[in-house]
Amino acid sequence: MIELGVLGLVLAGGLARRMGGGDKPMTTIGTQSIITRVLERLTPQCQSMVINANGDPTRFAFTHLPVVPDDVPDFAGPLAGILAGLDWAAKHAPDVDTVASVPGDCPFLPRDLVVRLDAARRKEGKPMACARSGEWRHPVVALWPVALRADLRHALVVEDLRKIEIWTARHGIAIADWPDTPVDPFFNVNTPEDAQRARDLAARYPDA
Repeated sequence: MIELGVLGLVLAGGLARRMGGGDKPMTTIGTQSIITRVLERLTPQCQSMVINANGDPTRFAFTHLPVVPDDVPDFAGPLAGILAGLDWAAKHAPDVDTVASVPGDCPFLPRDLVVRLDAARRKEGKPMACARSGEWRHPVVALWPVALRADLRHALVVEDLRKIEIWTARHGIAIADWPDTPVDPFFNVNTPEDAQRARDLAARYPDA
């Protein structure tokens, strides 16, 4: 179900140190790269899509999506990628009021992610919402109002703030829960061992 007014943002700008560098989203799970799995799941839920990544954008040319780099220097972390998505929405998609962000290394994302996050924030009366599976909160699997982009830029550039939870606590954030078994929908691939585990899970639970 497409959520009008929502821009999907795939965060693919990390340094992937534990994977030996390179792009974690390009890791293959079965016959598909992780980013292909992410896009197949998130695209039907959003009005439009962009990728946040630094470096050569042509490596994502096969997705046919805009690639938006951070404009906060020195790899300021996921908040910089979220800000890039908010700024892109404000400039290029004036009918978008919300950005839905996901990591580019999560091969099992829920197909009802956006609608459930939106329901959580509406129920709790909060401007933002993030996902939780089991006991683990996933701060970058979240909905972000475009209206807060100036405040986020101030936090990043002026305050040098890097921790997501500190910034979201200022404005209020709802939580949407998912079970973490038999497959955690927010399992992310950080190491070669994680990649192998993801392949094993995908083979065992093909519908996950």
